[in-house]
Amino acid sequence: MSDNVDINVRSGYDSLLTEIAQYVSDYDVNSDLALETAKNCLIDTVGCGLLALTFPACTKMLGPVVPGTEVPHGVRVPGTNFSLDPVKGAFDIGCMIRWLDYNDTWLAAEWGHPSDNLGAILAVADFVSQKNIADGKDPLTMKDVLQSMVMAHEIQGVLALTNSFNRVGLDHVVLVKVASTAVATKLLGGNFEQIRDAVSQAWVDGQSLRTYRHAPNAGSRKSWAAGDATSRAVRLAMITLSGEMGYPSVLSAKTWGFEDVLFNEQQLSLSQPFATYVMENVLFKISFPAEFHAQTAVEAAVTLHSQIKDRLSDIQQIEVTTHESAIRIISKVGELNNPADRDHCLQYMIAIGLIHGDLIAEHYEDDVAADPLVDELREKMVIKEDKRYTEEYLEADKRSIANKIQIFFNDGSSTDAVEVEYPIGHKRRREEGIPVLEKKFKTNLEKIYDAEHAKSIFDKCSDLGSLSQMSVIDFQELFALENNPF
Repeated sequence: MSDNVDINVRSGYDSLLTEIAQYVSDYDVNSDLALETAKNCLIDTVGCGLLALTFPACTKMLGPVVPGTEVPHGVRVPGTNFSLDPVKGAFDIGCMIRWLDYNDTWLAAEWGHPSDNLGAILAVADFVSQKNIADGKDPLTMKDVLQSMVMAHEIQGVLALTNSFNRVGLDHVVLVKVASTAVATKLLGGNFEQIRDAVSQAWVDGQSLRTYRHAPNAGSRKSWAAGDATSRAVRLAMITLSGEMGYPSVLSAKTWGFEDVLFNEQQLSLSQPFATYVMENVLFKISFPAEFHAQTAVEAAVTLHSQIKDRLSDIQQIEVTTHESAIRIISKVGELNNPADRDHCLQYMIAIGLIHGDLIAEHYEDDVAADPLVDELREKMVIKEDKRYTEEYLEADKRSIANKIQIFFNDGSSTDAVEVEYPIGHKRRREEGIPVLEKKFKTNLEKIYDAEHAKSIFDKCSDLGSLSQMSVIDFQELFALENNPF
């Protein structure tokens, strides 16, 4: 046989495609802990999106591609009066919930924010529900949404346990696209084969680079990258359901498959079967809108604030002990050019906590960053790795995100070292954290709605039983406005 030909023998489907499709098609989500956590994740994620509506940099991204466009069965975007096609609806919801870097987090070999998938889930569930009513059928319920959230979390999170896309320069939103494509296809009525084909389309897509998350190019695309991924997922699901074929060996095909082209010839692997592990163990950003590797560092800085607030000019050195992942992605020196640059700078977030005794979204804006004391403190920071922190970050029964800060003064004195190993949003601090998460949701509701309406939303969304039975139509109407607040 000549060497100058390809052997055109089509193999079976890559096992990962099959496992994802079987999970989404057949798995029964019946974990009470997973569903309760999904409820908390839902209200927190929508609340993060509502807060983002107070920032013009976010709202400029929202609305129909062509102003004035009207579509049948239009997707409602919470906190607005928009009614959009499901692809743009997924983008808008995904964009606003991720904008302030304040929704949930998953940390492993790969990092990410599984609630980003809500952009696709809520948009498709709303679209399907309205279409069902027009066809004389029942709408989907919020239990369908919560179960879809559990599945999307699981796909993204389990893939992240052992597969590091950041190591090859790819952004974690590839996993948002894959997970959202799978659950969106199911919500749109797709069967096992269609889900598998749609997921193959998600892998064959060109994938986003991490360029926009790192020096010297950190920028605001990182705030809409998830929206972009969820909208693409919905588009791929709809294309597949129109009868488009899939690509069975998209991952493993020699030379042209994902693994050879984009994953350094490594094979994608699963360390455990898909179930409900990720939702049950997800991390919430409760206290601070900050990249998650810095959450405990900011908590330590805020703890130190009362001790050092009158001695800021006398600081000689700030010693920060952290873990390898924080050093790799958010430790940086030099000029910070925009809010997206600042909320991915460990030193900036610590400086704000020390100066102000808090960290809120507005602290990333230019007027706050212009305070010369911020850069003075940044320059005095020494960043060190603790190998134990790095190891326990990856241990399945711990998954700590530890940071420690100690401040030394010019007169030779120092503070005690303040160490925080688990942030308030960690599973180990759930009892302490959920009341704070609910307070965060109330505060975010009141940014958009009057007190009575905000209370009504909170009451209807806080109980898992009543929320699960609510139709997606009713849920979306709770959050809709006649006029945009921006």
